[in-house]
Amino acid sequence: MNPRVNKIRKSISDRKRSRGLAGSDSTKDLSKNQFSHLQVQEEEKHGYFPIFADQKLPKRSKSKMVSGFILKGILSSILFLGTALLLQTNNDMLDDPKVVASSLLTNEFPFAKVNQWYQQTFGTPLALTPKDNANTPDDSTLALPVSGNISESFQANGEGVLISPDEASTVSVLRDGVIIFAGNDPETNKTVVVQHADGSKSTYGYLSSTNVHLYQFVENNQVIGKFVPSENSKNVYFSIEKDDAFMDPVQVIEVDDRS
Repeated sequence: MNPRVNKIRKSISDRKRSRGLAGSDSTKDLSKNQFSHLQVQEEEKHGYFPIFADQKLPKRSKSKMVSGFILKGILSSILFLGTALLLQTNNDMLDDPKVVASSLLTNEFPFAKVNQWYQQTFGTPLALTPKDNANTPDDSTLALPVSGNISESFQANGEGVLISPDEASTVSVLRDGVIIFAGNDPETNKTVVVQHADGSKSTYGYLSSTNVHLYQFVENNQVIGKFVPSENSKNVYFSIEKDDAFMDPVQVIEVDDRS
């Protein structure tokens, strides 16, 4: 046989062999891709978020996150240690800063007073949510938060009054203010506490439901919740506190009516 023919046949055979190897490699790669795709579909079908081992956060973003946490930790530690040293150092020059620091740590921040100043300066209340005009009657006179008979007077407990509505009623705030508590109280269950610009606080307890949130600005007579009488709950608790002393709500309302 012609040597040239043998050489051509050998060349053709080598090409076929090389193509076969390449095809097998591509088949393996394809099968791997199909398997991973089916695995992702199976995980998603059962509610598991697929995890991709190759997806990693860039080193730069990781370093930024770590440095941010470290910086916050350092600043918090400096603030804590600085306050502790200030309160424990006996130096006449530090008496005034001590008073200021102690006042900031112990006294309640006057949200309502700041809000009143902001409203007088800029003309609109300092609030993160728009005013709910539908729940705000136009009457500006003080009144009890809910209609009903007073079942327990201020003289009986020295803190507030209990009001017994005859039917399901809405509960309104005494005057403009800022919500500083809205949740469950150990003594008065579902409760709302409002801080007013004059430094006083009004508390509304034993409510069936509330529709306000923390640090929300509320206007005079705005509805803050509802009360539905039941066998276990027949009264709404209402109290007014100023300068760490409770006031008789009935007298406060009567004085306002006379003025």
